[in-house]
Amino acid sequence: MTATYTFDVFSTLDGYGTTSGGDWGGYWDKQGPELLDHRLTQYEAEQRMVLGANTYRAFTQLLTPVFEKSGRDPWVARMMNLPATVVSNSLDGPLDWPDAILARGDAVDVVARLKEESEVPLRSHGSIALNRALMAAGLVDRVQATLFPVITGRTGGLPVFRGAADFDLEILDSRTLDGNIQELIYRPTLHA
Repeated sequence: MTATYTFDVFSTLDGYGTTSGGDWGGYWDKQGPELLDHRLTQYEAEQRMVLGANTYRAFTQLLTPVFEKSGRDPWVARMMNLPATVVSNSLDGPLDWPDAILARGDAVDVVARLKEESEVPLRSHGSIALNRALMAAGLVDRVQATLFPVITGRTGGLPVFRGAADFDLEILDSRTLDGNIQELIYRPTLHA
């Protein structure tokens, strides 16, 4: 049996995963109780996180100190307590993430093996470069894009799909959260 792999990504309407300036807050200041409750529900299920080195570094640098003092969003706390595989040839252990293992080697090979061996679904939040490579290799079963109602033309950083291969997308589910945030779940197929 092959585990399902979900690439879970937050994005602005114009396709950016982060900002490189400006006065935007977390979630581009658009999060509400419905989004936060929905995220917690998604992360309560048994699953294994898969992170690339850059996202792992960002999460441990940004989330740990900030949220230790102010209290994490419950879904973030849950995510950080799920078992995780960090795919990296540049990091050294031990990792500053509960129940995380470091997997060295080619990301495509590592995740293909994880998909074959895992008894629980796999999920990656962020890890843009890693997930572009996994999509091109046909290893991503679902793309869960949460679109926030902002355009960050001047301050947008990290374009989610720039440089990715071409894909056809089959919509599997969609919903509106807090009246203005769109969650779209697609099955990607490499465009022939």
